[in-house]
Amino acid sequence: MTTGHLDLSGVTKSYGSRRVLDDISFQVAPGRLTGFVGGNGAGKTTTMRIVLGVLASDGGSVRLDGREVTDADRRHFGYMPEERGLYPKMKVLEQVTYLARLHGFAKADATARGEELLVELGLGERLHDTIQSLSLGNQQRAQIAAALVHDPEVLILDEPFSGLDPLAVDVVAGVLQSRAAQGCSILFSSHQLDVVERLCDDLVIIAAGTIRAAGSREELRARHSSPRYELVSDGDAGWIRSEPGIAVVDFEGGTAVFDAPSPEDAQRVLRTAIGHGEVHSFAPQRPSLAQIFKEVIL
Repeated sequence: MTTGHLDLSGVTKSYGSRRVLDDISFQVAPGRLTGFVGGNGAGKTTTMRIVLGVLASDGGSVRLDGREVTDADRRHFGYMPEERGLYPKMKVLEQVTYLARLHGFAKADATARGEELLVELGLGERLHDTIQSLSLGNQQRAQIAAALVHDPEVLILDEPFSGLDPLAVDVVAGVLQSRAAQGCSILFSSHQLDVVERLCDDLVIIAAGTIRAAGSREELRARHSSPRYELVSDGDAGWIRSEPGIAVVDFEGGTAVFDAPSPEDAQRVLRTAIGHGEVHSFAPQRPSLAQIFKEVIL
């Protein structure tokens, strides 16, 4: 698989006097899963459609490996729209094979690729069933297979986990991680923040057509961390309430969550805790993606 570094810079889009995208800039790197999150109407789907060339932007650029994306480049993109777009009366394998043929694969190769991918996605027993006979979750898996069958170098997925039960989420997540490990650049949107947090390497948060935060998952956690710590120790940690400058957030037995004005104050609490008995764990608390999301869009 060839790889491509996707770079959006200053992308804008308006409908009449209403600007729906304003200076959209972020990157999707090869071998990494980039989560794209935002509320309804935030601009996610519009951004994706501009990357795919379905919509024209009013300004800015979309580049692949440093040059403007062309229609020829986009033939090596994979796309799964939020709305399902498969032919309902076609059989599952027949549908995926047909799409591989459209990308230039010979019939035997297209069939083999389609079958291998559908089995990987857990549809091995439904190869010869019609699309319309599948559950919504299995239709979603078939749609993902359609986006992947030509081995794209850039994969763009709009709500790929919608309608999937937890086991199916794990299957699809594993397939996407496998493709990222092979060097694919993957951008996916989702309202399921717990899934995004578990799966993404990089994160882009959009609200009202503007990027509110972008970076690696750990960079964003560090950037939005409060000076909060959790201490787990033997005995009663009630003494922490009398520590100067320390604000106790939660307390139960030997476990205390507290805010400290500085790392030095946190270390002072740790030294005091060691003097009171055995300390099982002491660590800063990292914010969840849901907490970061609320912080940057409000």
